[in-house]
Amino acid sequence: MHRLIPFFITFSFLWIACESDDNIDPVGTLSIKMSDDPFPTDLVKTANVTISKIEIRGEDSLLTLTEVPQELNLLELRNGVTASLVKLEIPAGSYDQARLIISDASVVMKNGPTYDLKIPSGAQTGLKLFIDPPIQVEGGLTSELLLDFDVSKSFVVQGNIDTPAGIKGFIFKPTIRAQNLSTAGRLRGVVQDTLSQIVGNAQVWVETDSVVSFTITDTTTGEYGILGLPEGTYTLRATKQGYDTVSVVNTLITAANETIQNLILTPK
Repeated sequence: MHRLIPFFITFSFLWIACESDDNIDPVGTLSIKMSDDPFPTDLVKTANVTISKIEIRGEDSLLTLTEVPQELNLLELRNGVTASLVKLEIPAGSYDQARLIISDASVVMKNGPTYDLKIPSGAQTGLKLFIDPPIQVEGGLTSELLLDFDVSKSFVVQGNIDTPAGIKGFIFKPTIRAQNLSTAGRLRGVVQDTLSQIVGNAQVWVETDSVVSFTITDTTTGEYGILGLPEGTYTLRATKQGYDTVSVVNTLITAANETIQNLILTPK
């Protein structure tokens, strides 16, 4: 049975600390990048957000990292591809909260209208993203934070794509999961059919008692990639219309390592 799976977009924030040569306050270099697992491309041309400010909270204060607005088409980022948001030195220490200010969001449909979405007040004043455990920026070490943007909850469809009236718009409710990449792993692989032909646009997801993260295979290569998975054991699943769903239980994810798991789909 073909099941409906939520779509996730992932923001990959790399917090990179390097040694300081002075004897004052040590600093680390902060590099922020963005990645995603895409919104369904069969209906949507672009899904855009503008991040106008990024802050991070340390032990004593809130530090502004950038106030340069950056518009991102989230559909250009998939399967581990990242877009750099900011890179700078920050004081070494513990950081337990990131804050994003989102000023604009829109969805452009294929052969259809553009929907300019209303930004909720929380995102306008600063969307608080708690980091648990906190990111430790230390000289000579690398710490990474992944922000998993749940598109199915963040871009809520108004209307029904299976009716003549179709989609009438979207409500924007940004929902993001924060995951410390220094204690997480990643999963990659290729999806093929029983004739060893690649299967593009196949749905791939991992779950425990619920869906943890989701992606779609590359159209050309059949490759998939899921970042920021907490260490543990998962069930990996894949499907596409016209194929049976395949499951791989006991897929082991190890912190700071990459697991390779290829999948074979059987035509119905």
